[in-house]
Amino acid sequence: MPRFGPAGNPQAFYDQGYKASIQMPAWLKEQGLTAYEYQSGRGVNIGEATAKNLGEAARANNIRLSLHAPYYINLASNEPEKQQKTIGYILDSLMAAGQMGAERVVFHPGSAAKAGSRQEALELALGLLQTAIQRADEQNLLRDCTLCPEVMGKINQLGNLEEVIRLCQLDDRLLPCLDFGHLNARTQGQLQTIDDYRYICRQIANELGQERLTNMHVHFSRIEFTAGGEKRHHTLADRQFGPDFEPFSQVMVELNLKPIIICESDGTQAADAVVMKSLYEKAKRGS
Repeated sequence: MPRFGPAGNPQAFYDQGYKASIQMPAWLKEQGLTAYEYQSGRGVNIGEATAKNLGEAARANNIRLSLHAPYYINLASNEPEKQQKTIGYILDSLMAAGQMGAERVVFHPGSAAKAGSRQEALELALGLLQTAIQRADEQNLLRDCTLCPEVMGKINQLGNLEEVIRLCQLDDRLLPCLDFGHLNARTQGQLQTIDDYRYICRQIANELGQERLTNMHVHFSRIEFTAGGEKRHHTLADRQFGPDFEPFSQVMVELNLKPIIICESDGTQAADAVVMKSLYEKAKRGS
């Protein structure tokens, strides 16, 4: 079965009097959810003891953990100091993920704005990611965890679908993080029909294999965009913004996909994850 859950802690969690992320797994189980993406976007600041306690709580409540790495990662930088910091952020994220038992570390590939061309940015990213993987293997950090480069929402960011696929081709252990809201934003709203989702899934299967398509990591939310791509995340109720989850739920059933689906709605990410789970179950009943 696919797993559904939120990115970080939703407002409802705090409104009900909860305060600490370690309380999230039990709370998510009550909602009928089975995944949780711990947020380290502004730095890996979780201590080892807390990470291990979070992992124990997740296992006790059947919650599959992933971790979002710092936003500061930029694989396309040509500055040696920033390159070393990027590798450090990746290794720190893998270390924390290992301590909590998270199986996936999601990261942003970086910016293509300062490189001479997108191809040059991609070549820089491939080289630095390869170095990071080698360093991670030296520390045995990829034994139980994998890296998931994310499709990005702004056009000047490295991380369109083809670039993410190319990054994943570096190593069979890497999984794509397919953020459909980002993909819809950077293609100016082109993700609309079942065939649109089928085409994307076919592309991943052709380039990375059926197994990585089946088990890919997914981010989903409605996202407002401008000519430059992503502007702001919204909720599932904000139907004036795309994309819609229903067509993807049908493709999931059709192709027997079993991804981890992380909802990134603005403040309602857990409630909207429950809605997405129900839409998937409806599609499954109708198949």
